[in-house]
Amino acid sequence: MTFLSGRKFQFGREMVQPFRQSFFCPPGLLDALWLVPYVHGRTCKQPIFKGSVGLAPVFQGCIWRGETNSLNDNRGGISMSDSQIKFVEDFATPSYDEWVDEVNKALKGAPFEKKMYTKTYEGVSVRPVYTRQDWPPTGDPSGFPGAEPHTRGSTAAGNRVENWDVRQVHAYPDPQKCNDIILKELSRGVTSLIVRFDAAARAGLDADAADAKELAGDDGVMVYSVDDLDLLLTGVYLDLAPVVLDAGAQFLPAAGLLAALWERRGIGAEKALGAFNADPIGTLADSGTLPAPVDTMLARMAGLAKHTAAAYPNVTAVNVNTSAYHNAGASETDDLAASMATAVAYLRAMTDAGMDIDSACKQILFTYSVDCNQFLGICKLRAARKLWSRVAEACGASEDARAMNLHAVTAQRMMSKRDPWVNTLRATVSCFSAAVGGAKSVTVLPYSNAIGLPDNIARRVARNTHVILAEESNVAMVIDPAGGSWYVETRTDEMAKAAWAEFQKIEKAGGIVAVLNDGSFAKQIAESYATREKNLDKRRDPLTGVSEFPNILETADTPEKPDLGALTKTSSARLETTRKNAGAGTSTLQNAPAGDMAGAVFAAASEGMTIGAMADALGGEAATITALPRHRLAEKFEVLREASDACLEKSGKRPQIFLANLGPIAKHTARATFAKNFFEVGGIETLTNHGFEDAEACAKAFKESGARIAIICSADPIYVDMVPSVAPALKAAGCERLYVAGAPGDNKDAFMQAGVDEFIFMGGDVYATTRSALELLGVI
Repeated sequence: MTFLSGRKFQFGREMVQPFRQSFFCPPGLLDALWLVPYVHGRTCKQPIFKGSVGLAPVFQGCIWRGETNSLNDNRGGISMSDSQIKFVEDFATPSYDEWVDEVNKALKGAPFEKKMYTKTYEGVSVRPVYTRQDWPPTGDPSGFPGAEPHTRGSTAAGNRVENWDVRQVHAYPDPQKCNDIILKELSRGVTSLIVRFDAAARAGLDADAADAKELAGDDGVMVYSVDDLDLLLTGVYLDLAPVVLDAGAQFLPAAGLLAALWERRGIGAEKALGAFNADPIGTLADSGTLPAPVDTMLARMAGLAKHTAAAYPNVTAVNVNTSAYHNAGASETDDLAASMATAVAYLRAMTDAGMDIDSACKQILFTYSVDCNQFLGICKLRAARKLWSRVAEACGASEDARAMNLHAVTAQRMMSKRDPWVNTLRATVSCFSAAVGGAKSVTVLPYSNAIGLPDNIARRVARNTHVILAEESNVAMVIDPAGGSWYVETRTDEMAKAAWAEFQKIEKAGGIVAVLNDGSFAKQIAESYATREKNLDKRRDPLTGVSEFPNILETADTPEKPDLGALTKTSSARLETTRKNAGAGTSTLQNAPAGDMAGAVFAAASEGMTIGAMADALGGEAATITALPRHRLAEKFEVLREASDACLEKSGKRPQIFLANLGPIAKHTARATFAKNFFEVGGIETLTNHGFEDAEACAKAFKESGARIAIICSADPIYVDMVPSVAPALKAAGCERLYVAGAPGDNKDAFMQAGVDEFIFMGGDVYATTRSALELLGVI
């Protein structure tokens, strides 16, 4: 690295030594900023940044005063003396109390904590500024990457040696076309695959089963046998590209198909790569049903894990996936607590099956959803590793086994149908957070995920999000960029403590299955989401393209809709051929010893037994609960927009509101723009104009517009002069509901007496107001 004047860069505690000898600030500040994890605020002297919410706390301590007389820029040949780079020596460093005093003066009596603290959904208050007193470096409380308590990473090198694993989901119904997609993806940067089985397979049905009519090809690939899986993965080097399964409750038959394919392709057990992803509790929470009692499903999961640990050194069997809770609206602490409670339940099942604790821990892959709140996502993943390290330690696991195997997915709930291209920005921030947070593998959902099957462009953008962050932005070149930040370290610790308290509550109540069965955890999540909904409705949590800056004229590509009927016929024909060539799979499975059910399923799959047949042979009495709901943050607003679209299709025009702009353009433009943005959130088209100087002209234009509702827009002084005359004129012209843009203050009663019905302003309930307007107009 030229930053170190030719000196060899080293990892570990000795890595800061070159900085003691010489360091220069290159012309590109960003280059310097990326050096923060290497120094970690330990031996260098004077930080420029003192810590605040934003980029500063992540990069605090990254630019330092040099100790030599000259520092050379190897790229530009620029020489600077020591005196030229003493950036801060002429400025006194204020204390925290002095800073607070200055802020209080600016607040002019407003409560400091109310104005400057931000309460999060996790119940933690984010402070306006963080200092070394918030996170003293003494004792290295977060340790080093790869060391206890694993907050800073599961391995010493993080993603530095290799980029994170680019793991994308493949769910196109037709196995043959999906294979084309997979091969293209692998040739362009994807490094591992998630194969999502369709709804029929996840329900334990083959495509030609009577009950599979509405399920075949829905939300996944039509794979029911080893022949189907072989077709799907034709040309894929299974000893190079890990294959990860998403088969819901049918994790055991699906694992059998993958194992059978490895055997068919001659992939030795030591070379097989992938994850079977058995997650019965997560499936129960998400779908509300399991094909057998929970204890039976846990035993099957444990048997699969035991078999996998013995046979496949590079494969994991178990997945703790919290997407069901996250999609239901859980806070990040609830999400983390659920993951720990689920992992403990799985550890109990695996150790009861005879596995040692280290082997059991190493069989678990954790999957977390990451929103587009950058620092929250970083802290969440760091807190997850810290929590798991503590749980594994308490269970007696060795230090090596306490390292979390962590997979991150860009959150489904943040994806919107409207203005879907904004999802690209959301996914970029989410992927960045996952990478900085230390995820070993990351899935970026395509921007059209909420609409339907992604096209080539959507898949390309999702794939290139990884590539740009890793290869062009060099995010993977940095080990724990957030390490040492007073803000990030403090918030990580606070989140871990809050999640630990929730985890203890779940365990005290009988464990994760118990709180799912009695509905108490669902109630807690619902309460959390209700709070979030209120903030969404009032745009305290703005959604770009949805509740802020909507574009009602947007046109989006229609997602591809494969002919599922034709695909079902093709799949049924393949199944018929598979069954004719199948061996004695049914008898093999039915006669399997209780302790080696996984081995029997693997053998049956190898002999050609289908998922439907294996599910029937495994049998069991279904377990059911009330499934957790699935929310997307934009869903309520999208209902309004869909109603507007339906109105346009039916009548040829959208619901409309007349902008009664008063006075010159300079006076009414700001509030007219605000009103336009406000009502278009609900799909209500705004009819604008250059403004009116009197009530008569305004009322005449309103009547000619054909609108039924109107909003007065202008400056406060003009309101005082004109609303008393304009409001009655508009009402007389047939205005059924009249709004004023802006808070009325002391004029509220007078304006309402003149005929004004409602006021819209920053902090108002956008959803309730626009929905009410649509109801009045007969659109909803």
